[in-house]
Amino acid sequence: MAEAAAAAATRVFLEVRRQLQSALLILGEPKEAGLPMDISVTPSSLQVKTSEGCTEIWLPAEVRLIPSSCRGLQYLPGDGLHLRLQAQAGVNTKLISVFNQNSQAQDCCTFYCQSCGEVIIRDRKLLRVLPLPSDNWGTLVGEWCCHPDPFANKPLHPQENDCFIGDSFFLVNLRSDLRQPRPELAPVVTHRLSSENHFKLKPKANTKVICKRCKVMLGETMSSETIKFYMTEIVIQPSERNFSIIPRSQFVQSIFAQCLVELSSARSTFRFSIQGHDGKVYILLWLLNSDSLVIESLGSSKNIKKFSLLEDISKADSSSALNAVKVLYQPCIKSRNEELASSWGSDISVHSLTLPSATCLEMLLILSRNNATLPPSLRYMNSFQHSP
Repeated sequence: MAEAAAAAATRVFLEVRRQLQSALLILGEPKEAGLPMDISVTPSSLQVKTSEGCTEIWLPAEVRLIPSSCRGLQYLPGDGLHLRLQAQAGVNTKLISVFNQNSQAQDCCTFYCQSCGEVIIRDRKLLRVLPLPSDNWGTLVGEWCCHPDPFANKPLHPQENDCFIGDSFFLVNLRSDLRQPRPELAPVVTHRLSSENHFKLKPKANTKVICKRCKVMLGETMSSETIKFYMTEIVIQPSERNFSIIPRSQFVQSIFAQCLVELSSARSTFRFSIQGHDGKVYILLWLLNSDSLVIESLGSSKNIKKFSLLEDISKADSSSALNAVKVLYQPCIKSRNEELASSWGSDISVHSLTLPSATCLEMLLILSRNNATLPPSLRYMNSFQHSP
């Protein structure tokens, strides 16, 4: 979708807002030897020529710039030239649902561990794939019914051929004839019974479900027959299709972005508290928009921060064009932002999403990496960090 000359030395960053039909173009600050700079904007491409080389980016077919609309030209030290212009962009293709209810129902599906490809549940025929109500649905029943709550103490558990979908998880019924993931062994702890130093061994409740092969946490047991699988840990696809592993960080941020977009659309909520299965808050996140198309040529990537626990993005092409969800975020690890996290926790407009604690840390690394690849002027807004 985008190409760059091998000798390119100038970084080009272009964000197109599909709904606003506008674009922000940032040309990275060149070295002194790279001046003067010759900039050419056409409806279908961008070209930057300096004495050190040429950077040329071809836009996706659905995006067209309007060169005559260039305005707001300014220079920011350490960042480069900024200018805005109008753009004609096709409507963003609707994100595919994390679980396509229409096509998956009636089909035999296989559940895989996303990290290693281990089969968790094989050939499960799903007759009903249904969304769960929101977490606080029980508190609203009193407004709907003029008689005592008919749903009191009646949890929503799937039947044998059901799959219920929550905000960030699937609920699936277990069957003894299918291959099951192995729960972690519950550790033994001691409890004091009296002041006379009598102790009793008692197993500590542990509901984790882990992959037999790679030991990654997949979900939690909800009852003797029901397992909650987290969307970021499981791949569900028709049994006749071969499984192919998607790079972990790519899969996690794709699923995470889909959850944010679907929740913001369905419930008009844009602030999220991301917490681990241990109940700790890891990230506070504010969704800004989901209609951005980011096109960039990184030029020299020597100054881009690398994260050894994530895939090496430098192996990809030096130019890329990607649909992006734009967010502001605050990390809450190591006692950071405790007061803000407490304030958001008591705010009914903030929606809580629960994921495995290890995945929350992965997501924080992904956000930090994405933030580090932005032009410096776009990395912060007030006290929040910015990430596409």
